[in-house]
Amino acid sequence: MQSMFGRLKVINYFCSKLKQIIMATTADIRNGMCIDLDGQYFFIVEFLHVKPGKGAAFVRTKLRNVETGRILDKTFNSGVRIDEVRIERRSYQFLYKDDMGYNFMNSETFEQIAIPGEKIEGVQYLKDGDTVEVQVHADTEVVLTAEMPMHVVLEVTYTEPGLRGDTATNTLKPATVETGAEVRVPLFIDTGEKIKIDTRTGTYVERAK
Repeated sequence: MQSMFGRLKVINYFCSKLKQIIMATTADIRNGMCIDLDGQYFFIVEFLHVKPGKGAAFVRTKLRNVETGRILDKTFNSGVRIDEVRIERRSYQFLYKDDMGYNFMNSETFEQIAIPGEKIEGVQYLKDGDTVEVQVHADTEVVLTAEMPMHVVLEVTYTEPGLRGDTATNTLKPATVETGAEVRVPLFIDTGEKIKIDTRTGTYVERAK
């Protein structure tokens, strides 16, 4: 019986290793997928499978470089192998900033890590206690990127006085929020009010209730 269990463990071990080295193909492409392209990591932002009337099928993609944030247009022939990077998504809470970067604590394990600001999307809207989703290379534990929530609510610490009765939203003025970031807001917004901001675009969404 022990011999049988031993063989099963060996089989399971090699099966797991085999899964790790099997590469994906263009049929597996999906938004948010991370791939290794010529030694650099990219997230797939958009993709489109194209089947022309003549010639071979292909996949047109837009890739975002993990390190630089730059967008790359890349076309793959249909069916070719791609090197998928296995990533894990973990929730971390922001604690403080120092010379090492932005320090976060894992919400489950209480492990603390420092993340460079350039790896945090929308970092200018980050405040103490905020939770971000950190994407980590599953094999090397290297932090690839950290994503802010889609929307955050921040207090306006300074803006020119609003105009009473002016509810127009198409005319904007600059406003500084509690993190130090500047946002364009409607004329009726005053200092001390809280506003909802889209962290992807940095645009005003609405007055927070």
